[in-house]
Amino acid sequence: MPRVITGYIRGVDAMNRFIGRIAMYLIFVLVGVLLWSSISKTFFYPSIWTLETAQFVMVAYYILGGPYSIQMGSNVRMDLFYGGWSTKTKAWVDAFTVLFLMFYLGVLLFGAVGSTAYSLGYFGLEPFSFFWDLFVTLFTDGVSGVTEKIGHMERSPTAWRPFLWPVKSMLCVGVILMLMQSLAELFRDIGRLRGVDL
Repeated sequence: MPRVITGYIRGVDAMNRFIGRIAMYLIFVLVGVLLWSSISKTFFYPSIWTLETAQFVMVAYYILGGPYSIQMGSNVRMDLFYGGWSTKTKAWVDAFTVLFLMFYLGVLLFGAVGSTAYSLGYFGLEPFSFFWDLFVTLFTDGVSGVTEKIGHMERSPTAWRPFLWPVKSMLCVGVILMLMQSLAELFRDIGRLRGVDL
């Protein structure tokens, strides 16, 4: 395999391993938030921020841990026949599965980008061009130019009313990381088909 591909696989694996381990520590944040929620309901007044914070941390936990679980092969698979197949047959099936996963993740990314753009006040039909305009504006006009382009930001309909763009942008980042890891897995499967273990 070319060095570019092996470098890509190693780089993506290392990045997602690091991010996945950080995501695992978010479970302690989640436990702390839920513990505080129980204590405050019992002894004080209920905290209005705990429900959304717990939901946001769960989203970050699952979406940032997703690429790591793809890398480690921790995804759910029906293993009726898979265990008895040869290495090449497994590589063919895994490559097909990864292609299917990449299609699903591409559709999910398109929806996540549109939803994030909507939460930043963009109601048009081309959210990718909206983010490209924000990116260009950041380098030409700075942060003040970006804040002028952002419209009315979406908030949660609850009493705390946090902004929703941080958790929606976290979804975009997580899906991009999963796409990158899926591509690395596809390269790894192609390597197994050629008899090279990556």
